[in-house]
Amino acid sequence: MSRRVVVTGMGALTPLGNNVPDSWQAIKENKCGIGMIDQFDTTDYEVKVAASLKDYDPKNHFDRKEYKRLAKFSQLAIIAAREALADSGLNLETEDLERMGVIIGSGVGCLSTIEEEHTKLLERGPSRVSPLMVPKFIANMAAGNVSIELGAKGTCTSVVTACSSAGHSIGDAYRSIQYGSDDIIFAGGSESCITPLGVAGFSSLTALSLSTDPMNASKPFDKNRDGFVMGEGAGILVLEELEHALARGARIYAEVGGYGATGDAYHITSPAPGGDGGSRAMKRAIADAGLTPEDVSYINAHGTSTEYNDSIETEAIKLCFGEKAYQVPISSTKSMVGHLLGAAGAVESIVCIKAIGDSYIPATIGYETPDVACDLDYVPNVGREAVVDVAISNSLGFGGHNVTLLFKKYK
Repeated sequence: MSRRVVVTGMGALTPLGNNVPDSWQAIKENKCGIGMIDQFDTTDYEVKVAASLKDYDPKNHFDRKEYKRLAKFSQLAIIAAREALADSGLNLETEDLERMGVIIGSGVGCLSTIEEEHTKLLERGPSRVSPLMVPKFIANMAAGNVSIELGAKGTCTSVVTACSSAGHSIGDAYRSIQYGSDDIIFAGGSESCITPLGVAGFSSLTALSLSTDPMNASKPFDKNRDGFVMGEGAGILVLEELEHALARGARIYAEVGGYGATGDAYHITSPAPGGDGGSRAMKRAIADAGLTPEDVSYINAHGTSTEYNDSIETEAIKLCFGEKAYQVPISSTKSMVGHLLGAAGAVESIVCIKAIGDSYIPATIGYETPDVACDLDYVPNVGREAVVDVAISNSLGFGGHNVTLLFKKYK
């Protein structure tokens, strides 16, 4: 028998705030977390802007020995998991930790560790490469370190599907609880790769915005969009089996209603023309929830601010929703926080859940010039008070990975 799954805790660090309340309030205020890159010298780079965390200091969260052995993306995952744990009200001393799991994705892992250790190799020889290099940079270590932090001994995995990593992680956690493998899973994503190599690599793909104006760089669905803005951060949800949550008197933010995952089988970086892959993911999630497109109140789009993603995602929404596509509000919070890559789907899931709880649909800021290829309601520049019973979050990753998560008001 399929079990119901609810969200009972949330934690996040984003370019707008180092916790969920601050990040959400900034989103409601239409703030932009994008700025000039200050992590390294960009003199020789065409790309000048990124969405970095603000006022982040690992010394505020870890002792020296801890933060030296933890890559930044692992640090962020642990901090977000701590917030989610506190928010959930779970008592780890009374829980069956063998029924508590962790599924946290990362698209890249830790590029800065690879860069630093490669420099040591070239300049000082192989004997000077750190023995911590591998356990710091591999992408599964956010999940592994959070599992150690919590003592969680249930399912412990990491999904790596580029920009869909967090979405798939939450979806897989939902399935694991739904079919009885676990009762609680800390699920989401973490990413921190605003580094010389990371920016150079995405820039060489011509994927990044070349704007030198932080307020005019991430423009999802705008005719003059010219690429995405790299961001960093983490988002963690506490997913819990409904009866388990009710038995301990947990606060329930929303119910996870559906999960859809598909592949384009088309191209390593470009989404399939026509939006078939994204459309099928949305259809699967909606059908999984036993709903119809008419029931969806809000879509948090992948909305990267690249030419192809935004137009093809628009086609995907039309293919899934038909005429309803012109009536459902759609927004991309990447206009405010940039693209958090492997963490994007988790932070955007939190946005969907907060939209349900606060009856508020966030805006797509920076929207100035309509595009004939993107002709839907993208909630331009000003958010809306509106009842949100059902919200879906789309994530579309390099490699043709498509995932849609559906959240609904708990009843």
